[in-house]
Amino acid sequence: MTLISRAIPTLTAAAILAASVVPAAAAAVAKSNYDGQWSVLIVTQKGTCDRAYRYPVKIDNGAVGYAGDASFTVSGKVGPTGTVTVMVARGSQSAKGTGRLSSTDGAGMWTAGSGDCSGTWTAERRSS
Repeated sequence: MTLISRAIPTLTAAAILAASVVPAAAAAVAKSNYDGQWSVLIVTQKGTCDRAYRYPVKIDNGAVGYAGDASFTVSGKVGPTGTVTVMVARGSQSAKGTGRLSSTDGAGMWTAGSGDCSGTWTAERRSS
């Protein structure tokens, strides 16, 4: 399995911690404007990782997670303005992604933890 298929899928929406985070007390009560199911397309632009993958991602109270059934760990946060940062990991492989979401779509960049690969990601909202 290539680095992309092991690490980046969890990026989805590369693998996203928010630049501006809702305080914990508020996050527990208020739903994020970005909550719901998203489809994320990861594209490699540099390195020998697989060319592209599409993965399901969920956002719940601004927290980013993987919505598929593979064994990935996705953690991240979407801030009130849509700024997103995500960390994706599987075994010893990892990737980090940053970008921005709107109410319907989003885009950003990702880099493998090893630095061997990098590229872009785009996201489309599937439901709220």
